[in-house]
Amino acid sequence: MTQDLRLDALTGWLQQQFPGRPLDIRPASADASFRRYFRVTLDDGTRHVAMDAPPPQEDCRPFLAVQALFEAAGAHVPAVRAQDVERGFLLLSDLGNTTYLDVLDADNAAALYHDATSALIDIQKASRPDVLPAYDHDRLLAEMELFPVWYVGRHLKAELDEKEANALYEVFDRVLAVNLAEPQVFVHRDFHSRNLMVTRPNPGVIDFQDAVFGPISYDLVSLFKDAYIDWEEDQVLDWLIRYWQGARSAGLPVRADFADFHRDYEFMGVQRHLKVLGIFARLYHRDGKDGYLKDLPRVMKYLLQTSQRYRDLAPLARLLQRLEGITPQTGYTF
Repeated sequence: MTQDLRLDALTGWLQQQFPGRPLDIRPASADASFRRYFRVTLDDGTRHVAMDAPPPQEDCRPFLAVQALFEAAGAHVPAVRAQDVERGFLLLSDLGNTTYLDVLDADNAAALYHDATSALIDIQKASRPDVLPAYDHDRLLAEMELFPVWYVGRHLKAELDEKEANALYEVFDRVLAVNLAEPQVFVHRDFHSRNLMVTRPNPGVIDFQDAVFGPISYDLVSLFKDAYIDWEEDQVLDWLIRYWQGARSAGLPVRADFADFHRDYEFMGVQRHLKVLGIFARLYHRDGKDGYLKDLPRVMKYLLQTSQRYRDLAPLARLLQRLEGITPQTGYTF
């Protein structure tokens, strides 16, 4: 059996934090990066979470910076109990192991999403520029380019001809123009059902270390066009309107007209879902993680629905239909 040197080092560090006390250290979760999480239970039943973020692949400092920002904003994020940034170890408060995804159903969804959007509004109200990295043109474009490289090329083993490639990049430009014209706020970047914990106060917010300063609709897309769970569109529209009303009441710079805000949200969804298709394909083909493959059809469904609605996105709809072997459907175009 291969020795886990990182776990050995983490165990030694934890024993320094709780000298002389027996510790029960068990895997809590892993994510799509090199980070790992362990649940640490003391002899009196007290529980903590230890993060192992191995340098040089991971850096704890962005996590600590965003934790401080979001905590000051009033979000329920893990408290930092101890840290060793050089070795990549953090000791955090335990927000439990019940995610939104574990419990969401038709009966509780309205209440849980209300809590989530309330927390999001608190985070967005604390926004200010030049604190977090900018979610700028180059970063947004680089994410969309994961789609032709990893999803089309590696996963589907398909090729785009010159006309299709040019048309795809024209769509990228149109999407980016809408994205970059949005009001800018703090963006969690993965504000979805796997990163929201059912807690008191609710929700607990985790996995925020990649937060940026960017388009205000981005986290709404993560939440309501979730790669891991989906809802009827009329239900989502109702929740989105409730967020928009709450954001306006809170003084956030959302569009004055809901139709304009909704179009921003739809185009933001195109950016995110192109990225997600590329990332999920890369996780499988490069990193050997196949757990995300089952969610590809849901993400593709979102992307097709939106690209078929807007004339500016029609070339993307045609490309997706060819790649997926889908017969074009009659629908509304805006």
